[in-house]
Amino acid sequence: MDLRYVYKNHKKLRCGYTTGTCAAAASKAAVRMLVTNMPVDEIEVFTPKGIMLTLEILNICITDEYVECAVKKDAGDDADCTNGILVYSRAGFLPDGIIIDGGKGVGRITKPGLEQPEGAAAINSVPRKMIKEAVLNELEAAGYETGIKIVISVPGGEEIAKKTFNPRLGIEGGISILGTSGIIEPMSEKALLDTIYIEMKQKKVQSSEVLLIVPGNYGRNFAKDKWGIDLEQGLKCSNFIGETLDMALMLGFNRILFIGHIGKLVKVAAGVMNTHSRIADARMETLCSCAVLAGCSIETARNILLCTTTDEVVFLLGQDGILDKTMGIMLSRIVFNMRHRTENKIEIEVIVFSNQAGVLAKSGMALEFIKLIKGQDSSY
Repeated sequence: MDLRYVYKNHKKLRCGYTTGTCAAAASKAAVRMLVTNMPVDEIEVFTPKGIMLTLEILNICITDEYVECAVKKDAGDDADCTNGILVYSRAGFLPDGIIIDGGKGVGRITKPGLEQPEGAAAINSVPRKMIKEAVLNELEAAGYETGIKIVISVPGGEEIAKKTFNPRLGIEGGISILGTSGIIEPMSEKALLDTIYIEMKQKKVQSSEVLLIVPGNYGRNFAKDKWGIDLEQGLKCSNFIGETLDMALMLGFNRILFIGHIGKLVKVAAGVMNTHSRIADARMETLCSCAVLAGCSIETARNILLCTTTDEVVFLLGQDGILDKTMGIMLSRIVFNMRHRTENKIEIEVIVFSNQAGVLAKSGMALEFIKLIKGQDSSY
């Protein structure tokens, strides 16, 4: 098995393979056993990334009506909540055609805007294509001209799904069968960005008038406690502020409200659009420059640069009597950089807060956007 390695942050990390690869491999083995009536210990599967894998086939069950078997997922050095799960495929004959469906532990789509239609099993298009090609190849090799029904299942999938984004996305009853390359690269940012895109696309289909974006749970919880905004209304973008704005522009959103902690959003004031600490910091330098423009003393400027947290800076600015003016300067930079990122095609409003001081700054139409967001939820 060639899983290969990648290097991230100077570490050699082993790649893994997706639930989609597991489903395709199990389906290929199940169909081979169905047409030959002979057990298969391992199977080769060619991933969209161009890597051939040889995977072990487990828990084989051969009956007169169907064949079922499983493949164990290996997430490599990027172990997640689905690492080590068994992905089963059950193959049975049909008069014609190929049907791919989900069984126990595989989620069902209950909301519009996802890759598959409402009511369909949460098996994405690339895994479906991999499964179909695997089935057709086995039928052709055996000289069979018949139909096949494939049912993918994941024992324990319903419980595992609670640890994923599925409940927020409207996928009920289990996990999703995913993967665009068939291979998992450790510490992959793409997987998180794909999830952000899916959730954003869903909100677009639901005709959200204003897209609420928060970097993380601080923002969601603050919006809930301060304005009573349903936590489900907020889209979490993590550190990927720039990429999230890019996707919003691509999907055609017209209005965005960004609510974020000063520790994250102050970096945006410096033009930093990925706020992870390994990318850049610039918090104290940016706050210091804004404070200088607001008229702070040399001593205050020096003390800001010696601070380790933004809450310390907020306290210092309050003592110096220039907190509001400094926050206003910082906010104008944040709004400018976000709107510039979206080519000024999206009306963006921003609220900056801290856990200790509450709202530090808000742009002109921010509170109006909050009213619109709350109106998007029928529970209000």
